[in-house]
Amino acid sequence: MSSFLIIYLFVAVAFSLAINYLLMKFSFNLGSRHNFTFKQVRWSSHIKPSVGGISFFILFILSWGIYGLLSRENTNVPDIQIIGIVAACSIGFFAGLYDDAFNTNPLIKFLLQLSCGVILIVCGIKINISNTEVINIFLTLMWVVGLMNSINMLDNMDGVTGSVTTLIIAGLIAVLAISGHKASDFYMLVLLGVMGGLIGFLRFNWSPSKIFMGDTGSQFLGIFLAAASIQIFWQYNEGNQGLFQVKPFVLPALFFIVPIIDTATVTLRRLMRGQSPFVGGKDHITHHLAYLGLKEKQIVFILAATTLFSFPVALLLLKKILIWNFYFSFGILAYVLVLFMVFQFFYKKGEMKHQKMLEESRPIPKITKESLAAFTEKLQAKN
Repeated sequence: MSSFLIIYLFVAVAFSLAINYLLMKFSFNLGSRHNFTFKQVRWSSHIKPSVGGISFFILFILSWGIYGLLSRENTNVPDIQIIGIVAACSIGFFAGLYDDAFNTNPLIKFLLQLSCGVILIVCGIKINISNTEVINIFLTLMWVVGLMNSINMLDNMDGVTGSVTTLIIAGLIAVLAISGHKASDFYMLVLLGVMGGLIGFLRFNWSPSKIFMGDTGSQFLGIFLAAASIQIFWQYNEGNQGLFQVKPFVLPALFFIVPIIDTATVTLRRLMRGQSPFVGGKDHITHHLAYLGLKEKQIVFILAATTLFSFPVALLLLKKILIWNFYFSFGILAYVLVLFMVFQFFYKKGEMKHQKMLEESRPIPKITKESLAAFTEKLQAKN
């Protein structure tokens, strides 16, 4: 089975390369944004087709179909859960596709994201960390909506979201392999399919990019990663003991550290400025690292390394080499908080440097006889 999975990953990458190449050739304007909002959100000022997400969805559906053919009678995943994942991911994909074409109203977008979470819950896919079911449902909805928006917000610079989400999926696969998850066959196949889609997409999205994934890709990836992480990352608890637990937060915090920090930073700072967190802008971590003088590829490597650095700790915990107790769980969350503060430091440095550059580039007003006379007249009138 392992050799088949390796071959399948290479086949998925080849399919993704072919699909994205064809989309790039035949869709010069599909999903392209020619409006002010697009230029305000994307770091790149060039108009390019936002079609990369289509390949992710095609390979996801293909992987689901292959799993159905291979497993027929011997399946480790309840049919209702598979239906829930496929339905939620389909809604996420088509909602993103519609948004790329018509710029969906934020409220409608939020309701569609909420419906994805409701579908997962109804189909038995939810976070279980409390004896109080309301808490479980609330956390599940918050995780789904939060992650769909996080991945969407992170998609603002060439190669960033593709690289970070590829590594997150690699982490999901590693956890599956180590933990011996009972539903590993299904999740392994779909994770490898989407991972292959991302690797093929990165060939065309690496700076300088030729295509973007668009909301089509980010919304699909958000709900896909939310569903997969609920089933794989959020299940490490003490069997619903007590009102609330800390342990289940550790793995998601480690693997999703970059989207969590970026979304928290942008949301908090926009609220402090009295702005809506749902309105786009060039105020993300990626932008402020660029303001410091870093190139796009360097920013990708920094964020990818931040994600990758969390892997050893998580895997050592799962192998039970490190003692996983209440205090250690708080220690991991403290590490996430410290890393958040480190990024705030560089964010502020970048903001200051950007502001200084704007002030220096501001044109000095030309003084004419007329303007000088008008200024003197106003001054005399005031006195």
